[in-house]
Amino acid sequence: MDLERAAKLLARERARVEGELAALEREGPLEGDVRREPGDEGSQELYEDELDEGRREELRGQLAAVARAEERLAAGTYGLSIESGEPIPDARLEVLPTAERTVAEDERRGRG
Repeated sequence: MDLERAAKLLARERARVEGELAALEREGPLEGDVRREPGDEGSQELYEDELDEGRREELRGQLAAVARAEERLAAGTYGLSIESGEPIPDARLEVLPTAERTVAEDERRGRG
């Protein structure tokens, strides 16, 4: 893949992830200081806070993947599998710019 194109894809992915994280942070927790348990009246807010925290963790993981991909780009290894060194098809990188392995390698690892 062309390095300029790769840099643009990664910048776009970073902006998307950072934007989603910022939106979650702006919303803040719905749950107040009052301790509630699932099933209590108003526990829907607790449930939504837990979902949001799970989403934050997922987004932090995606941001870490972007950082690793940016490091590979700087090192000249972007687009090569971290497992085998085989080229990752450009079509895969267009869809998943942070791809670290080929589809076949991810499938073998159960990550499809």
